[in-house]
Amino acid sequence: MSSPENSVSPLAAPVSSVWGVGEERARLLARLDIFTVEDLLLHKPRRYEDRRKFLPIRELKLKEAATVRGKVVAAGTQRFKKSTRAMFECVFDDGSALLHCRWWQAQPWMPDWYAVGREFLIFGKPDSLKPRNMDHPETELVEPGDDEFIHVNRIVPVHPLTEGLTARVMRSLIWRALEKFEGEVLEPVLGTRPSPAAATRLTRNASIKEEDHLHLNLDMAAPDDGRAPLLPTRANAVRMIHFPEELTDVEIARQRLALDEFVELQWQIQSRRKKFEASAKALPCGGDNHLMKPFLTQLGFKLTEAQTKVLREIRTDMGGMHPMRRLLQGDVGSGKTAVAACTALMALESGFNVALMAPTEILAEQHFRNFEKWFAPLGVKVEMQTGSRKSSENGGLKIDDGKRARPSSLDLPSSIFIGTHALFTAGFNLPKLGLVIVDEQHKFGVAQRETLVRKGNYPHLLVMTATPIPRTLGLTLYGDLDVSVIDELPGGRGQIKTFLRTTEKLPKVFAFIREKIAAGRQAYIVYPRADVADTDKDIKAVTKEFGNVKKALSPFQAELLHGRVKPSDKEAVMADFRANKIQVLVATSLIEVGVDVPNASVMLIENAEHFGLAQLHQLRGRIGRGAHESFCILISDARHDEAQSRLKILEETNDGFKIAEADLRLRGPGELLGQQQSGAMRLRFGNLVEDLGLIRQAKEWVAKRF
Repeated sequence: MSSPENSVSPLAAPVSSVWGVGEERARLLARLDIFTVEDLLLHKPRRYEDRRKFLPIRELKLKEAATVRGKVVAAGTQRFKKSTRAMFECVFDDGSALLHCRWWQAQPWMPDWYAVGREFLIFGKPDSLKPRNMDHPETELVEPGDDEFIHVNRIVPVHPLTEGLTARVMRSLIWRALEKFEGEVLEPVLGTRPSPAAATRLTRNASIKEEDHLHLNLDMAAPDDGRAPLLPTRANAVRMIHFPEELTDVEIARQRLALDEFVELQWQIQSRRKKFEASAKALPCGGDNHLMKPFLTQLGFKLTEAQTKVLREIRTDMGGMHPMRRLLQGDVGSGKTAVAACTALMALESGFNVALMAPTEILAEQHFRNFEKWFAPLGVKVEMQTGSRKSSENGGLKIDDGKRARPSSLDLPSSIFIGTHALFTAGFNLPKLGLVIVDEQHKFGVAQRETLVRKGNYPHLLVMTATPIPRTLGLTLYGDLDVSVIDELPGGRGQIKTFLRTTEKLPKVFAFIREKIAAGRQAYIVYPRADVADTDKDIKAVTKEFGNVKKALSPFQAELLHGRVKPSDKEAVMADFRANKIQVLVATSLIEVGVDVPNASVMLIENAEHFGLAQLHQLRGRIGRGAHESFCILISDARHDEAQSRLKILEETNDGFKIAEADLRLRGPGELLGQQQSGAMRLRFGNLVEDLGLIRQAKEWVAKRF
């Protein structure tokens, strides 16, 4: 007999263990990523219907969703001349009125399924009331039988489905699974390792101490008598999420199951951090200020209080027992680059080399110019390593057959290498690596960051982002990093004003841009695409609009910049723009990071609705970097309310953190993070938009167990 520690939960049994799941149905469930009993029990409903009292058909209201119950009294297929399309229509009667339901893509099985005399539940929104009509409603056949109490006279779940599985069948399978396996749904145990495919995998480890079991009696809301109510047990929550007694039960159950997920996620994050700290000894990179003092003297401006505070945190890390793992957040223009330079000097003063990784060659070039200007007077060698430009071209690192570095400036204790993804190629080697700085962290996957860090002996790591991170994502995606925030902008910056306009206002906008250029300023004009396919005729592209822009802004000089421009040409265009030989830069979002031209004071963005809020805020951050008043003009003809309200947020605030929170609410974490970052955060019940309180509770609860 196996010990409890080695026993396997019955919930890990194949879904075929549930009565009614044969080979064919198991294949259908697999399409929904349901392979085990537990997967089935955690298959979250997408909505609920209150079937305790059906609405009479005669009481349906226009465009308001409702569920009715009626029998088919007529049905038929209408075919259209000179078309392969056909419409299927059937008429339902509940004794109060008739309801016409239409499906515009008639299927061969429909006449048999919607046979006269059959009774159905119908859910949808009426498109008209004379006659009462619904297009493409959801329907469910009423089949009187032993399990009818599952489907009517209660609050009923409607689950995500796949072709071949009906809502009624899915509901019945989950009911049977609960009847047989609910007693096996135990409280999760911290310290066990779940499979990557299911962050909430349950265990039956009886040897773990009682306090390590996840009995989460945490506050839901303060009752009148001051007592903290208890969240339901996990088993009760699983039943409540599928078959609630009241609709209010659904959110209580979701929060309990979400809390399980967040606790497991925090356990993974904090375990990884503790394991790292136990195995990694910090390199001594606190510095002695022999480079820092002259650097700050020659800088030409005084660091803000926020920058100084962050540097104190970083210096403590760099001289501590464990390698620094710190995330630096700061809005566009807040001075993160100066903080990065000071951090690099700490490592250089201590005799170690530094690597700075940027997501684009334009940003890498920008950093290279800044650091060379700052560090050359200090005698610090600044090197470059990108896909098109190697350090060997300017006397730096020499690669021998892509395997080892020949003696060069790396023999000196003060070298900084700036580059793109080329820094983590196999042929690039950087001895005595003491510090890795990753700029615009959200543009890189975690694996890329770790590849560069592994080139050294646990170097210190500073990751920076000018895209403020919503608090929920900061506690999860970057939960293993300490966080510093530069929440103050340097003085002497011009104010940025943002305006939302339609295409018909473009002539006036171009006249305004000509006026500003004539006064000595420069402008960016941004489009969402480099080129546009025939299917995207409503989306403008730089390659097609460049001629129109040149004509509208003549005689001023305009130039084109997008991802397909050769790197050498990009560099030449940017050099001319910085020198004001080019007054107008017509570009894609390629310029959203790394372009710093203080004289540019106008940003025109066309098809603004095709950009995310955070991206628009980044683009807007290219202006307002000098003393001149700046103007961001968003052009959009989008008529739907969501797009308009989203863009109006940018009119109302320049606060990047408020914009990031709004972007998360509107777009969700998947789209906001992209596949590189969000792939590891598959949550069934957790909501990274709304669950900040639960995430904090989970983090605090886990921290007490270490």
